[in-house]
Amino acid sequence: MQSVTGRIIFLAIVALPLAGCEAIAISALGGGTSAGISYTMSGAVSRTFTASLPKVRAATLAALQRMQIDVSSIGKAGDGKEISAKSISRSIDIELEEISPNVTRMSVNAKYGFFHSDSATGAEILQQTGRQIGEL
Repeated sequence: MQSVTGRIIFLAIVALPLAGCEAIAISALGGGTSAGISYTMSGAVSRTFTASLPKVRAATLAALQRMQIDVSSIGKAGDGKEISAKSISRSIDIELEEISPNVTRMSVNAKYGFFHSDSATGAEILQQTGRQIGEL
């Protein structure tokens, strides 16, 4: 009996520092995400759209215009497109990757300062792009 009690106490002590990890575990399992948006540790957010790369590109540019975010440059990145934009206080990098002729993955990294990322702004750009795809 004493050995079982000792094991339980040992496990309780070992598990005590893990009490704060529940939120991380829920996030890792997909809790707290919305509309199929994936979040990364670097602050980038991404989503896959069932739409061609040209259609997602047009919707992204329309969303940025609607949000009054200025596009700095549009270039080619591998098999996709790269869009750089700037708002009053954010630098935004968007990558569009063609998965198939009718599937495009979009990744947004909104940064402010040297070390800070703004995943909420990135998620809003993804959501606004999704709305624009529905309107095109």
